[in-house]
Amino acid sequence: MAVVMTPETSGAFRPANRMQGLALSEIVQISEKAAQLRAEGRDIVSFGTGEPDFPTPPDIIAAAHKSALAGQTRYTPTAGTPALRDAIAAQANSGRENVLVSTGAKQVIANALMATLDPGDEVIIPTPYWTTYSDIVRICQAVAVTVPCPMDEGFKLSPDMLEQAITPRSRWLMLNSPSNPSGAVYSAEEIRALAAVLERNPHVWILSDEIYEHLTYGDFASFAAEAPALKERTLTVNGASKAWSMTGWRIGWGIGPRPLIAAMAAVQGQFTSGASSISQAAALAAIQGDTALLKERCAILKSRRDRVVAALNAMPGLRCRVPEGAFYAFASCAGLLKPEGGPFKSDADLCRWLLEDAGVALVPGRAFGLPGYVRLSFAYSDAELSDGLSRMAEALKRISS
Repeated sequence: MAVVMTPETSGAFRPANRMQGLALSEIVQISEKAAQLRAEGRDIVSFGTGEPDFPTPPDIIAAAHKSALAGQTRYTPTAGTPALRDAIAAQANSGRENVLVSTGAKQVIANALMATLDPGDEVIIPTPYWTTYSDIVRICQAVAVTVPCPMDEGFKLSPDMLEQAITPRSRWLMLNSPSNPSGAVYSAEEIRALAAVLERNPHVWILSDEIYEHLTYGDFASFAAEAPALKERTLTVNGASKAWSMTGWRIGWGIGPRPLIAAMAAVQGQFTSGASSISQAAALAAIQGDTALLKERCAILKSRRDRVVAALNAMPGLRCRVPEGAFYAFASCAGLLKPEGGPFKSDADLCRWLLEDAGVALVPGRAFGLPGYVRLSFAYSDAELSDGLSRMAEALKRISS
């Protein structure tokens, strides 16, 4: 009897259903396209990657070197070294058992969602959002409930918007303050207003991504600190990557209730085990070190922010709000799009044209769930910013004249 060959029986590669619609993020695709064009000899300025141009501070590198020479090169406990967990807990006024150290903040988020979501569960995500949020939810076979928060709303979720998004299937609210991509920062008063809604909905937990905490250009308010009544269902996500320019060291951490942290550690134990011992030694030196350098670098980024926002607002068709934190400008490009009279069909078309015509790489707003915008990272040198902004201005002026 002949066997009918199907994708299931042919031996051909067949991805899991959970992978439907998943691919490398558009941010990565654009960065790789820019690198490819450079390799081909093109002069490209890329503002696509969220990575500080500052080096890792020397004292942190020295601490990592010292730990390696001392033989601290073996497996660590799955949840992280006791010294690093204690230091993180002390800063959060918490305990060691409330802390999990992971291979980057992204893994912290993945651990939390994989440990808690069942198929059909819902996760509320204010939009624009970091692209990984919705993809991890999809991998967990849950539903991302995106709530558009455009520029006119300050790119922030309001209590009324949150109330309307909550259903009996809601498991998490994901907040990111300061925000990637918008740079929006929730004030203490705004956090307390959202917390009032969540207190009435005890089935909804809060994941507060605060990875840009030390890159705030005004006051910073942590969700857990402003909403103590919700402490037992709040997970705070943070890490060393952004503030200390340690993206390649891959260290992030989560602070939350012990049952959640234990479940997250069980997930991590099956995927990666503990994070790099050397990187954890470096992270310990970072968080215990002098914060003066962080303030200096934040001041430099603030100066770049002001310059970039002013330049973008002077370009035809662009409108940019001043970000209160992080190192991104998220500008509306509606004036350059159809049917408002602009020449481009979408934000992605605009970004493709800028890359090809001006040699400048930006990320379209659609990658963050909010079309009609472009994201520019200003974590680049003054020379690169000058060159790229000048190219953009000249290119947009040509098509607007």
